[in-house]
Amino acid sequence: MATISLDSILPWPEYYRKVLNSTNKPGFLKPIDGPKPEFNKALNEKVSLYQGDLTKLAVDVIVNAANSKLAGGGGVDGAIHKAAGKELLVECASLNGCNTGSAKITKGYKLPAKYVIHTVGPKGEIPEQLQSAYQNSLDLAVEKKLRTIAFPCISTGVYGYPQEEASIVALKAIRDFLEHDHNLIERIIFCVFLDTDKEYYEKYLPLFFPLE
Repeated sequence: MATISLDSILPWPEYYRKVLNSTNKPGFLKPIDGPKPEFNKALNEKVSLYQGDLTKLAVDVIVNAANSKLAGGGGVDGAIHKAAGKELLVECASLNGCNTGSAKITKGYKLPAKYVIHTVGPKGEIPEQLQSAYQNSLDLAVEKKLRTIAFPCISTGVYGYPQEEASIVALKAIRDFLEHDHNLIERIIFCVFLDTDKEYYEKYLPLFFPLE
């Protein structure tokens, strides 16, 4: 399996300079609750946007948008199980499922990632549950001393969470986490597959991680 190394994924400030820069036209931004995030160079360097195959990322842990039974499925979930091999399903079967908004961890098996964190997003637009899925995944990564983590777009597939609103929740959850607990985590990657998801993250990243 061809793998994607962390070194080949641009930190957000470099992505903006090389990929977006003057061509970035965010357009209308939905209103965000709470104070506007301030410029923070250290935090900006910890986030990345990457469009591609989550299962090929050579990071400490990738996050799986799982179902509550941890039984494998379609989309990201199915792709991760296919790439990891049947051993992943066997370990998942021993975990007694996972509640919405919670997270559980397994080995990565045949994946280039060392571990997989399985989290269950909400069915439909429930911001508190989606934020919990991101927060609990990050808390688990810190507990296991994992430094690099990649997230898919949780709940935006068959679970029906609107893509734009989901990107806002994800960015807010990651910004809030880094504001309070950023010493261990070295990089958080938003790994998107669809062009529309990429466009929403490009639109809102400057709001949650403003540049100079």
